[in-house]
Amino acid sequence: MESLWAPWRVEYFDQGHRSPGNFFEEAACSQDDAAHLVVQRGKSMFLLMNKYPYAPGHLMVAPYRAIANMEDLADDEAMELWKLCLLAQKLLRKVVRPHGFNVGVNLGSAAGAGYAGHLHFHIVPRWESDSNFMAVIGHTRILPDALHPTYEKLIAARDALNGESQEASDKNN
Repeated sequence: MESLWAPWRVEYFDQGHRSPGNFFEEAACSQDDAAHLVVQRGKSMFLLMNKYPYAPGHLMVAPYRAIANMEDLADDEAMELWKLCLLAQKLLRKVVRPHGFNVGVNLGSAAGAGYAGHLHFHIVPRWESDSNFMAVIGHTRILPDALHPTYEKLIAARDALNGESQEASDKNN
């Protein structure tokens, strides 16, 4: 039997597969983005890493306020949610170089929402042939990078992207 080393997963099992409280609300209110793996903050939404990812670089976009349904989003919130989904894809293309993405939302516990009362979109990078025998037969996913190194790479990519945007803005003025 082979062993895969993923020490950050112990938190998942120690906490009974669920963080105490609502980790979205905790991250939304916190000033410590690194502790909550928040990659980008907007006016009404924020982009953060999934602590228990399906794939390396699995990101989520959530509103600061706890709402359960997409129809409860104001127009400006819906636009910002989509913009952060697009930013997530840009960052992931630079950091983990996926071949594609799964982007989606689970609405309600019957649809698989772990936090049914707090809407959130998943941006999951995917690669050709990334569903192999390990996931299908061994029921095991292999994540080649730890959370914090990936977080640091995402922050560096975000800062570089912001620098490019500022340079373009300066040239246009």
